[in-house]
Amino acid sequence: MRGIVLACGNSQSPLITDGDRIEVREVPSRPGKAEVDPVFADLGDGRLIVHGTDADLNAVVLRLLRTERLADVAVGYVPVDPDSAAAALWGIPTDAGRAVDLALSGDPDRVSLVRDDVGGVLLGRGSLGPVRGVGYADDTVVLRGQASRIDVTPDPDNGLGLLVSVVHKRLFMTKSRTTEGRAFQLGCLPVEVRIDGFAHPRPMNKWTWYRHTEDLRLVRGLQ
Repeated sequence: MRGIVLACGNSQSPLITDGDRIEVREVPSRPGKAEVDPVFADLGDGRLIVHGTDADLNAVVLRLLRTERLADVAVGYVPVDPDSAAAALWGIPTDAGRAVDLALSGDPDRVSLVRDDVGGVLLGRGSLGPVRGVGYADDTVVLRGQASRIDVTPDPDNGLGLLVSVVHKRLFMTKSRTTEGRAFQLGCLPVEVRIDGFAHPRPMNKWTWYRHTEDLRLVRGLQ
């Protein structure tokens, strides 16, 4: 299988070079329309491989969503961060050589794509906190009051679409409760929102994550 690698920011690895199977294109961190959209025309039936951070993967998948290419393009991921939440969630190796091999030879798997109500997507982990307010996973109240943090991830088993974890930190312990749902809604005092490692530009007093109607075709190592 042939692929085009988007080397995002300063993520170029000596293990990833132009060859018979891959073409490398250097793009900025969190590339946008001008850098990503022209690549789609050159892919043919090849794969799009993102070499970068979870934030870079997020930006590329957002362009797939906005150009209605989710059904057409299989996405591989070569993470540069060994602590990548997206890699851990989806079973993708953090070793560059293994990740490239998987991206080129693995089978695409349809996975839950999570969106938010301000036009973004979520591939690994979203966090809000510290938070005080009322939160719902579908019709279930998951928060009424305050919490140290709320973490939301796509459901790696597809399930309903997303997992909502409400975290309470105490002096000597941390308690967490996780709830499945298709949507998470929060009304709260202004709170910082982090999405796949980058911060939303301003505090928010309401936020929603929900399962998109269409899946992402992600090449991953199934457990």
